[in-house]
Amino acid sequence: MYRNLAWLALGAFAIGTEGFMIGGILPGMAKDLGVSVSAAGHLVTMFALAYAAGTPLIAVATARVPRKTLLLTAMAVFAAANLLAAWAPNYFVLAFARILLALSAGTFMPASAGYASMAIAPERRGRALSFIYSGMTIALVIGVPFGTLLAAHFDWRSTFEAVALISAVALIGIWLKLEPVPAPPAVGLSERISVARRPDVLAVLALTVLSLAGAFAVATYLGTYFETIFDVAPRNVAYIYLVFGLAAAVGNGWGGYAADRWNRRRFIAAATTAMAFAFAMLSALAMFPSSRGSFWAAIGCVVLWGVSGWALPSLQQVRLVQIDPKLAPVTLSLNSSATYVGGALGAGIGAAAIEFTSVTSIGVVGAFFALAALALLLGTSKENGLANGPQGGIDRART
Repeated sequence: MYRNLAWLALGAFAIGTEGFMIGGILPGMAKDLGVSVSAAGHLVTMFALAYAAGTPLIAVATARVPRKTLLLTAMAVFAAANLLAAWAPNYFVLAFARILLALSAGTFMPASAGYASMAIAPERRGRALSFIYSGMTIALVIGVPFGTLLAAHFDWRSTFEAVALISAVALIGIWLKLEPVPAPPAVGLSERISVARRPDVLAVLALTVLSLAGAFAVATYLGTYFETIFDVAPRNVAYIYLVFGLAAAVGNGWGGYAADRWNRRRFIAAATTAMAFAFAMLSALAMFPSSRGSFWAAIGCVVLWGVSGWALPSLQQVRLVQIDPKLAPVTLSLNSSATYVGGALGAGIGAAAIEFTSVTSIGVVGAFFALAALALLLGTSKENGLANGPQGGIDRART
C-alpha cells in the first residue's frame, strides 16, 4: 500500500514545490512584474485565502465523488494552472493562476489524507499521513532549492513549467496505480460548521492557524531576508532552502513517530517553544548583518525551525482523526483550511510589517504567533480532553 501512496506523495511534492518556492523567487518575480516585494508577497496571501475558503466548499460539492476520480481531477487542474502561471503576461493573470493552484491543491491534499485514513489500519495512520507529507518535505529538500536555482539561471517562469511536468507524472501514476476506495459518507456544509464548533476540534484548528501564521510570516520572505540582511546571492539562497528542507524532513519523520508513540501535548509544546525562539533570533541576528557568526546562527535558527515546525502537521492530523475517526474526512479538510487561514494571516501581516518597518521584523511576527499557539495549547488541551497520545487523553481512556 505504501508503494501506491508514493504517487500521492509525489503529488504533495509538486504542491509543496510550487507553494514553498515562492519565498526563493519572490525578489526576481517582483522585479519582472514591476511590483514591490510586499505586493508580490500578496500572491501567497491570495493563494492561502483561496485555499482556506475553497477547501470546505469543494469538499461539500465533491463529497460523493470517488476519491481516485477526485484526486485525478485535482492534479490535472493543478498541472494546467502551473502552465498558466508560467505563461502569465502580468501580475493579475498570475494571481488568477495562483487561485486555481490553491483550489486544486486544497482539493488534492485533504483527499489524499482522507484516502490514507480509509486505506490504512488505524495504528499506522500517523506514519501513513507522515509518508504522504514526506512529499512536502522532499519538496523542501529537492524541489524548492532546484526551483530557486532554475530561476537564478533562467527565470522564475521556468520553475512553474517544471512543477507542471512533475504534476503530470503524478497524475499518470495515480491513474495507473492507485486502488479505488469508496467515497466517504456525504457531509453537508452545515454539518461541517457544526463539527468545527466543537470545542475539542476548534482548539486543534486554532492551534494550526496560529502555528502556521508564524511559519508563513517568515517562510514567505525568507529568501528576501537573507538577500537583504546578509547579502546572499539569489543562487546561494537555494542552499539555504536545501538546509531548511533537510531539517524539515527530519521533523516530519519525527512528528509521525511522535504522533503514534509519544504524549502529543508535551511534544507540541516543546516544538512551538523552539519555533518561537528560532523566529525571535532571526530578528535579533539581523541587527548584526556584517558578522559571519550572525549569518551562521541564522542558519541554525532555520534548522531549528525546520525540525520543530515540520513535526506538527502529522501530530495535528492524528489528533483530529482520534477525536472521532468517523469524522476524519471532515476534520482533515477543516485542518487544511486552517493551515491556509494561518498562511493568509501570516503572509499578510508579514507583508504589512515589511511595508511599515523592514524585513528584519518577520522574525518578531513569527515568534508572536508561535507563542500564541503555545498559550492556546497550554490553556485548552487538558480542559477539552484532546487526544494527547499514549500517555494521556483519549488514547489513555481507551486502554
